[in-house]
Amino acid sequence: MIVVAGEALIDLVPSPQDTPPSLEGTGANPTSDDRLPALLPRRGGGPYNTAVALGRLGSPAAFCSRISTDSFGEALLQGLVGGGVDTSLVQRGSEPTTLAVADISPDGSAGYGFYADGTADRLFALPPALPAGVRALSLGTCSLVLEPGASAYESLLRREARRGVFTALDPNIRSGLIPDPDAYRARFLSWLPDLALLKLSEEDALWLAGAGAGTGDGAAPGGAWEAVAAAAQGWLAAGPAAIVLTRGADGLTVLRRGGGELTVPGERVTVVDTIGAGDTVNAALLHRLDAHDALSYAAVAALGDDDWRDILRFAARAAAVTCSRAGAEPPFAAELAA
Repeated sequence: MIVVAGEALIDLVPSPQDTPPSLEGTGANPTSDDRLPALLPRRGGGPYNTAVALGRLGSPAAFCSRISTDSFGEALLQGLVGGGVDTSLVQRGSEPTTLAVADISPDGSAGYGFYADGTADRLFALPPALPAGVRALSLGTCSLVLEPGASAYESLLRREARRGVFTALDPNIRSGLIPDPDAYRARFLSWLPDLALLKLSEEDALWLAGAGAGTGDGAAPGGAWEAVAAAAQGWLAAGPAAIVLTRGADGLTVLRRGGGELTVPGERVTVVDTIGAGDTVNAALLHRLDAHDALSYAAVAALGDDDWRDILRFAARAAAVTCSRAGAEPPFAAELAA
């Protein structure tokens, strides 16, 4: 089983509409300031999306988090159950669900504003040792930023890594939630010895290297690859067996601790939005690594070029499906079998 630990929240995604509902049929001609888009609630949160994507791909998966008992929390729990995800590690609380208001750019990329004060997922507590059948643990995004839950997730990472569980991290930087970037970067470096796999966007790698603004899953500005690659070599020396970088339309690149770099191109698709694309990559990587019997540090370190080419191509196909439809809607296994 693969356990995904971290936040579950509700994305409020703009729905394009020309006329506000209150003015429809009135013949009114509202000003541009009146044309506020409706915000559609969608289940989300990086770890939550990853867990659902794993379930849809057919991987035995469990979600480890704290979810509100409010109506949004109930919807989040139902989404996990409907996706075949084990919820026995989910804690519950009466605090409200975290909300993330999405801002969709013309190219489909998404930025977020968060409403997370006093919410249920922030009060996550360190659970007892994970079940014996757990083979991998994936973490990331807001859950490792927002206290007091962040310290509990960090403790979970360290404890399970030292028990021999395969560990994966996607920082998925939301810079607006990080009051002290230098402190966060130092904390990130402290996690590296406990990681087997690090996955992150090129933009986030640049931010973590202190040279850019982490905003999501797109590619970094032109000419930044050298800075990203140099930083990644330092991170590899600190711990992970491999780093996978998402590079927008330029595809996916793996850098390995033993040396070597391999890139596969992105899949051509009409992009509706990129919400959940990076989370789908997380799930696809773990799913395909498992298919290669490579959910261990030694096994990842031993993967050859052909293995990685297959793993990255699978992840690129999965992400392309997610980008082709609105919101975080990762593919089912049958959609990738064709």
